[in-house]
Amino acid sequence: MNQPSVKKNYIYRLLYEILILIMPFITTPYVSRVLGADGVGIYSFTTSIMSYFTLFAALGTASYGAREIAQHRDDKKVASKLFWEIELMTVGTSLICLVIWIIFILFSTEYKYYYVALIPTLLSTMVDISWYFTGYEEIKYIVLRNTICKLLGVVLLFLLVREKNDLLLYVIINSSVQLIGNLTMWTYIPKMVVKIDFHTLTFKKHFKETLVYFIPTIATSVYTILDKTLIGLITESTFQNGYYEQATKIINIVKTLVFTSVNSVMGARISYLFAEKKYNEIHHRIERSMDFIFLLGFGCIFGIIGISKNFVPLFFGKGYEPVISLLYLMAPLILIIGISNCLGSQYYTPSGQRKLSAKIIVLGSCINLCMNLICIPFFGAVGATIGSIIAESTISILYVKMSNNYMTSSKLWKYTKKRLFASTIMLGVIFILDIILNTSLIVTICIQVILGSMTYIVLLLIMKDSMLIELLNIVLNILKNTQRRFSR
Repeated sequence: MNQPSVKKNYIYRLLYEILILIMPFITTPYVSRVLGADGVGIYSFTTSIMSYFTLFAALGTASYGAREIAQHRDDKKVASKLFWEIELMTVGTSLICLVIWIIFILFSTEYKYYYVALIPTLLSTMVDISWYFTGYEEIKYIVLRNTICKLLGVVLLFLLVREKNDLLLYVIINSSVQLIGNLTMWTYIPKMVVKIDFHTLTFKKHFKETLVYFIPTIATSVYTILDKTLIGLITESTFQNGYYEQATKIINIVKTLVFTSVNSVMGARISYLFAEKKYNEIHHRIERSMDFIFLLGFGCIFGIIGISKNFVPLFFGKGYEPVISLLYLMAPLILIIGISNCLGSQYYTPSGQRKLSAKIIVLGSCINLCMNLICIPFFGAVGATIGSIIAESTISILYVKMSNNYMTSSKLWKYTKKRLFASTIMLGVIFILDIILNTSLIVTICIQVILGSMTYIVLLLIMKDSMLIELLNIVLNILKNTQRRFSR
């Protein structure tokens, strides 16, 4: 069987990530102005509740399923059997969660209709088989599906959501489009699986294994989902949730650019390499991935800090000023989470070290929960951010320490020193431009981004940053090849 191309998969993923980066710049300003901070807060709070049910419905099948398929993809019959065993198990857990969700709705006194509108989200978890395509490294199918769904969601948003009272319709659109997208993935299945004897299916082994993956997943939710739930319950302010939601949205967009595409592509490949015992290649790929993450990460962190004061009022509109301070605090999470995400996706999961990973994440979650309970009553969304920083830092430090030398603190410092210097100078340039420029916000931001980026790139070129030079050579080769094709 031909090996999938990592470069092609990365290009597919990168194009999709570019789409993901562009779309919020179109939809978020519209949604924030139409629904307001309180409307965004209600959406954030209700979806955070639903997230617990989707977590239990999926268990750990996303990571576990992709790993199992990646390690057995050369035997189509075994892979097909694994597909049905894992998917039917997910159907069973999803149906149980659906029944519990309906009972929860019946006893709810607030936001009942929003909870009903979120039912398609749970159903979409039940039919989500993207893990199967990830295991085969068939990223193009996932990208195609997600792209169509994203575009459909944007069209429906602008056509149907026109005023604050359309919040319920906004929830319905988001949850339904997600379900439609996951259902379309099934059209590819007939040509990717072979017939099997359903009487031979077994679920016990998979249930036990997915629990190992599920523990860190549910633990992670303590500082990705529970933050929003606790902000809503403790502060009783939909505005605080709205500010936190918008700040995390920006950080998540940047995280996607910095490391999500790299790790999603490399995870399945490294699972295959572990099965083949090609450890030297694994070391090399992890180091290159981390180098790339640090290159983009430092630029994005200091860039966000530099432009937030102008960007927030322009992007979200009036009434979102508290988001500025949240972005200042959240920006370092890009790199902190980038470290743990890289090692989690490219070492702990592919190598079967999820039990160790789970212990680390559970510890981080406990720290985050304690910090949230202490800080949120006094500082609201800022308190939740402080808790996340402390918890994520703990996890990343332990991940590096216990990674069996696949990553070390000395290597991280090697990736840091040049980028820290260049990004600090870049930040100074951005601040000076903010002082001396007397133009509109959008012009000021554009100049800050362009000159700030140029400063970062030029300084790193002067210091001969190897990863940046390699990336620029790749871009130049692509441009040369494109020019040759057009000149023929």
